[in-house]
Amino acid sequence: MAKNVDLFIFGVAGDLANRKLIPALYRLDSAGLLGDNLRIIGLARGEMSDEEFSRSTREILNQNLGEGEICDIAWTCFQNRLYYMSINFEKAENYADLNCRMESNRLNIFYLATPPSLFGSICHQLHASACVDGSTRIVLEKPIGQDLASSRDVNDTVAQYFEERNIYRIDHYLGKETVQNLLALRFANRVINSQWDNTCIDHVQITAAETVGIEGRWGYYDSVGQLRDMVQNHLLQLLCMVAMEPPNTLEADEIRAEKVKLLRALRPINGENVEGSAIRGQYSAGWISGKPVVGYMEEKGSRTGDSETETFVALKAFVDNWRWAGVPFYLRTGKRMNAKVTQVVIAYKDNPHTIFSDSQLQASNRLVIRLQPNEGIQLEMVSKKQSLKERLNLEKRVLNLDFFEASRLSRIADAYERLFLEVINGDQWLFVSRDEIEASWQWCDSLLRAWREKNIDLKRYGAGSWGPSKAEMLIEKDQRSWYEG
Repeated sequence: MAKNVDLFIFGVAGDLANRKLIPALYRLDSAGLLGDNLRIIGLARGEMSDEEFSRSTREILNQNLGEGEICDIAWTCFQNRLYYMSINFEKAENYADLNCRMESNRLNIFYLATPPSLFGSICHQLHASACVDGSTRIVLEKPIGQDLASSRDVNDTVAQYFEERNIYRIDHYLGKETVQNLLALRFANRVINSQWDNTCIDHVQITAAETVGIEGRWGYYDSVGQLRDMVQNHLLQLLCMVAMEPPNTLEADEIRAEKVKLLRALRPINGENVEGSAIRGQYSAGWISGKPVVGYMEEKGSRTGDSETETFVALKAFVDNWRWAGVPFYLRTGKRMNAKVTQVVIAYKDNPHTIFSDSQLQASNRLVIRLQPNEGIQLEMVSKKQSLKERLNLEKRVLNLDFFEASRLSRIADAYERLFLEVINGDQWLFVSRDEIEASWQWCDSLLRAWREKNIDLKRYGAGSWGPSKAEMLIEKDQRSWYEG
């Protein structure tokens, strides 16, 4: 780990910094994982002294950390790292002031927790004011564009000032313990790896469901929608980790190259197959946890009239390569759904012949990989029911590995803690390459174009449900069903 580090957080007053970035850095410091000489410089438009920034940071931690997580000794150490600078992100003279505050012989990391529309301006001003050298790293939050063309514009702009090896594009799902464990699960266990193909696997399901709605972001979300907000990044990254070929090593370039190959092997969803492969929906009023909630068009900030923005997407995708030929991947994600859950379900094929009678329980094996709410892995299998009266009755049993209980830790580390460490250490294996971004946008652009050309209708679903009935039909027409266990 570099010893002399300055971490500049652009947009430190924003929601992301408050909820995720500042708490993650405090927890890393409390665990002794930040170098002794690392400084945190918050950058935002508002006027504030270092002391006021410190007090504001303490309030943020009080609101976002669990009871007992803050102790006086750890806070004093963390407080001594904090500095603040008021800056207009688009004014050149402010960056000259920033340059004056920078010290020589330090690694500078610029974290852009800002709207992507500011990426180009910030990068240009940093370069023009001589704040960038060959070692400077920059961290970009999603979204990187809204389609292939705009993503290339963003990447081209950033690439004018930073080398690819110094660009860290965040997809926070990759920082989750369970996602990283997919590599170990697949490639360190022969019993799993030997059955990870179309000879043994019937289908794969990936679900990312949220109970929350738009949370005051209607203006932003309505220009984006669920496909761009969740599928293009999070769900396709999960699909890559599940389906990619083994990398030659655990080096970042090797892992990312395999993900790009997988994305390029995804069969396009276009005008020819969109009607049987993709469902788009929008939530209407309903009930969540016993409380009434409004529909999408009644959310705070919504404009009058109708919106054709989808809050739900269900897809049936195929990977056209030797390993996965004929295996459907069912993807599902939505707002205001029945439960908050993110999981990958590997459904194995039935035995070609059974020696058990129809009256005995027959159940398929499933491997369920949970990302939230409780990270872990469970294997559903069949065993004999314990009984002297019944000759050989069967029942489904679950082998469960709960990461939290197994770790004997007080909590599972947040994704941003891991991602901060990797940025500081200079390892890109949990970050998304430019090629990945462009390959995923190319696939999503084809789907978005098909929706427009075919004028695919939005299907309504009540808040608190599992989405439109058409999404059930998407999988049930194949004699399968969504896993909701």
